[in-house]
Amino acid sequence: MLTINQYNFKGEKVLIRVDFNVPLDAQFQITDDSRITATVPTIQKILNDGGSCVLMSHLGRPKEGPTEKYSLKHIVSRVAELTRAKVLFADDCIGEQAKEMSQNLQAGEILLLENLRFYKEEEKGNVEFAEKLSKLGTFYVNDAFGTAHRAHASTAVIAQFFNSKKCFGYVMTNELENAQKVLNNPQRPFTAIVGGAKVSDKLLIIENLMNIADNIIVGGGMAYTFAKALGGNIGNSLCEDERMPLTLELIEKAKQKGVQLLLPQDSKIADKFDNQAQTSFCNNNEIPNGYMGLDIGPNAIETFCKVIEASKTVLWNGPMGVFEMSSFENGTKAVANSVAHVAQNGGFSLIGGGDSAAAIHQFGLADQVSYVSTGGGALLEYFEGKELPGVAAILQNSAEQ
Repeated sequence: MLTINQYNFKGEKVLIRVDFNVPLDAQFQITDDSRITATVPTIQKILNDGGSCVLMSHLGRPKEGPTEKYSLKHIVSRVAELTRAKVLFADDCIGEQAKEMSQNLQAGEILLLENLRFYKEEEKGNVEFAEKLSKLGTFYVNDAFGTAHRAHASTAVIAQFFNSKKCFGYVMTNELENAQKVLNNPQRPFTAIVGGAKVSDKLLIIENLMNIADNIIVGGGMAYTFAKALGGNIGNSLCEDERMPLTLELIEKAKQKGVQLLLPQDSKIADKFDNQAQTSFCNNNEIPNGYMGLDIGPNAIETFCKVIEASKTVLWNGPMGVFEMSSFENGTKAVANSVAHVAQNGGFSLIGGGDSAAAIHQFGLADQVSYVSTGGGALLEYFEGKELPGVAAILQNSAEQ
């Protein structure tokens, strides 16, 4: 693996694809800067070597070109604060101004480019656009694991313009090494916890994990599709009827492979999707009409936590319920504590980005687990066994050398 540690960046102008897609409030204040913080070691290594950094990122999903709401100018001061470096801002990611600012950039300085997605060419993987971006640096570093599963201009196409002068940053390296630890050589027992709203989003990962996991725990809204497929009454709970035959196939596959597939026995139910709703507990297959399951119940919590805490390796992707509402956070919180327990007792626990990462931060447990991934979709696809274009673009280099 070509990592940043293998190079000295003295005199290099390093074009880094970062993932600064951070949440902003109505006043354009950053509400969670963990994605910026994650990239600081990569930036500092380059600056300490005597290089300069040109940072490129997307922010949000702008539909029609430049939009105030999605401008990266809002994060300049935070990047400067975290890196303790001089940060300049180019209000376009290509063009004369960006080129001139890049050429004049001094060692130890940072240039942040405007949002890549203000150009449709970015998401289309346009070669000409990628080539224009490539002119802004002498060396390319991909440190944006969160977008590694996209074949975009700045993540997959651009690498071809740098020959041997390209590598992974620390975020990418750590993400891949930690994912491989789970995929290739997990300590046993290995338990995968899969939650979230839709079965359709997680079918492939469950299927792939059956080849390596000892236990697979299913929670969240997706569990009700399983419950209904097994003949249960799930009231108004979330359900993908068209996926029910597939859930039965997964149950059968787990039996054949000797994998323990655990579904919640009970739920905390509510009469509406509201933190102030009327709630009670009942078996997962006996949810009355007019009620919906919004969290796993006490029996499921006890069963799941016992299995998790007896494990040596844990992968967690997806919450157990609507943890954003305090009335329905108990299941996710209990699972988070058990996942932390594994790491604190010498095991390995990987948090698979997205909502699981949000939950582990919300409950103040991020520093008590082994690794929190910054890339939900990318990690998911990696565990589904798919090739990530942003990774392949750098690895082609090592194959050619």
